[in-house]
Amino acid sequence: MQTYFYQLADHLHHQTHVGETFLAYLSAEDSNFVRFNKNAVRQAGSVKQMYLSVSLIANDRRADTTLSLTGEAGQDQSMCDASLAQLRLTLLSLPADPYLLYNIEPASSEHIGHASLPADDAMLGEIIGAGNKRDLVGIYASGAIYKGFANSLGQRNWHRVDNFNFDWCLYHAADKAVKNSYTGTHWEGAAFTQKMQSSIEQLDVLQRPAKTLAPGQYRAYLSPSALGEVVGLLSWGGFGAKSQRNKQSPLLKLEDGSARLNAAISLTEASQLGVAPMFNCDGFTKDAEVELITNGQHRGALISPRTAKEFNITTNGANAGETPESLSMAPGTLARDEVLKTLDTGLLIGNLWYLNYSDRGNCRMTGMTRFATFWVENGEIQAPLNVMRFDDSVYRVLGDNLLGLTRECDWLMDAGSYGERSTDSARLPGAVVKDFSLTL
Repeated sequence: MQTYFYQLADHLHHQTHVGETFLAYLSAEDSNFVRFNKNAVRQAGSVKQMYLSVSLIANDRRADTTLSLTGEAGQDQSMCDASLAQLRLTLLSLPADPYLLYNIEPASSEHIGHASLPADDAMLGEIIGAGNKRDLVGIYASGAIYKGFANSLGQRNWHRVDNFNFDWCLYHAADKAVKNSYTGTHWEGAAFTQKMQSSIEQLDVLQRPAKTLAPGQYRAYLSPSALGEVVGLLSWGGFGAKSQRNKQSPLLKLEDGSARLNAAISLTEASQLGVAPMFNCDGFTKDAEVELITNGQHRGALISPRTAKEFNITTNGANAGETPESLSMAPGTLARDEVLKTLDTGLLIGNLWYLNYSDRGNCRMTGMTRFATFWVENGEIQAPLNVMRFDDSVYRVLGDNLLGLTRECDWLMDAGSYGERSTDSARLPGAVVKDFSLTL
């Protein structure tokens, strides 16, 4: 795959004219997918695809196109030639782009991730065995993901990662289920068994009569997955330099210093810990770590090339949307097996859902509990809870109301596969908070 991409890049280089620059970005995968229902394989398939995005730049103008490659050199080269011809025509009708910025200082790199994965059929056997005739529903994805960049200046970047992601539920009835996931580059049977056993124990509790709470404020534990939904909503606009400069960020009060989070909260874009490539489609390499929030205070932002040009600042290789791809929150000191004792009486929230802003300027969010959420008394789970809506400010939940973060973090991989398998991920602890607001 790498050799083939570089050969296409060399072909594009030979076809460009004087005064032209091309950028080429490859996004490819060789993936296997398996869907489960009632703890049995219901659908299995594989996807092998290669997409090449080509940009042609001349006279401060840029035109882009994306090709679906076949893997046959002659056919793919012909498509590239035809695309270059069309891009030249497009450039003639485009105005100059005042925010055009791409890397002109070649910085080549190669990353081939090391993985240790047993054969898929062995992992599937472990999954079905662990499900043990329960109604297990989920999707398993595995295989290689490839990213590549090349330009006419001689820069070549290559990234390959082999990983797996199993996203599943143990279903009980109606809206009651236990959701969990296991992802990584090295399958560890003991770690998977532990996760599945935790799901089974919660499934047993779901069979008890459900409890309905009155609206009010309750002590609560947000699992890493639940906290991931909160941080995920913040990621859309909260950490980007453009939204900050345009005063559209939901974390504007944090950025101007009029509000702060708990000193235990530190968030970074830790590219070296994720599976996303360390380069973007404009040829800029990413900083290994970008501090976003440090000890509860605003520290930095994700800066795309266009934002860098518009505001005369330096890009740190962020994507066009300036959203995190490898987010990491610093852990706390609370042992996970001490969570229920620390919570004492309150909510154990496994998942949140359908989050949106109810007051963007004050970073106030609303959403629903979903799947396994439980009522806890005296450090012991008593009953499952019926679905409730919450409405609360991040400045409260992760501010004065934060009681502690777990010292263990979960690695959460985005299970999205619309168009291609996602490489977005986050490493997050769980959080114990007080006065979490339920509204109905």
